Amino acid sequence: MHRVPENARVYAVGDIHGRADLLGRLHDLIRADAAPFHDRRLAMVYLGDYIDRGPSSREVLDILVTSSLPGFETIHLKGNHEDLALGFLDDAQIGLDWTLMGGDATLMSYGAADGRRLRGSVDFATIQEKFHGKLPTAHLEFLRNLGSFHVEGDYLFVHAGVRPGRPMEDQDEMDLIWIRGDFLQSTEDHGRMVVHGHSITHEPEIRPNRIGIDTGAYATGRLTCLVLDGDGRSFLST
Repeated sequence: MHRVPENARVYAVGDIHGRADLLGRLHDLIRADAAPFHDRRLAMVYLGDYIDRGPSSREVLDILVTSSLPGFETIHLKGNHEDLALGFLDDAQIGLDWTLMGGDATLMSYGAADGRRLRGSVDFATIQEKFHGKLPTAHLEFLRNLGSFHVEGDYLFVHAGVRPGRPMEDQDEMDLIWIRGDFLQSTEDHGRMVVHGHSITHEPEIRPNRIGIDTGAYATGRLTCLVLDGDGRSFLST
């Protein structure tokens, strides 16, 4: 039976993808759920993919940077979409790849682009320059300081998953934020129960070696939080 540390209540939130409205509602549910446990250590783990696709990426980062839940220890992990945004800030040539994955919504939310259809012969160098000018320093530092994984007792939290058969100290960050098939299809014991987002399912997916909590919030309106206490598990959802 998998457990989190004694006297801890741990919350893990899946892929937000620019839905500040859902994040606000989920935070309200989490506050209400945690209220009876004020004497516990409360930990909040965000699994990454805060930006892109949804309409309010800037507002989501504003919330995460400035409005931590009182009384919670907060851990922010990096998703592949944050990695793409950082990559675009360094190299405008990946602009088309990023926007094809929803980065145009992020650029619009910061006022760095005028329309969502950033395709074809777009001048991404100019858009990159605008994005540099519009992105607050606090947001940039937040993106640069995101972690790759987090451990709580018998649980390992990552954005996408792990490379099966590889010790944690030998994992590649690209796998932690991008992997799908090899991880999702694996029945191996990864040493800890892996909690992840990245791969959308209609409901939280509970397998013997992993728990997936990306319920496609940007499209479905369902942002999911896993709650862990002792050896117990429950879910909150918008």
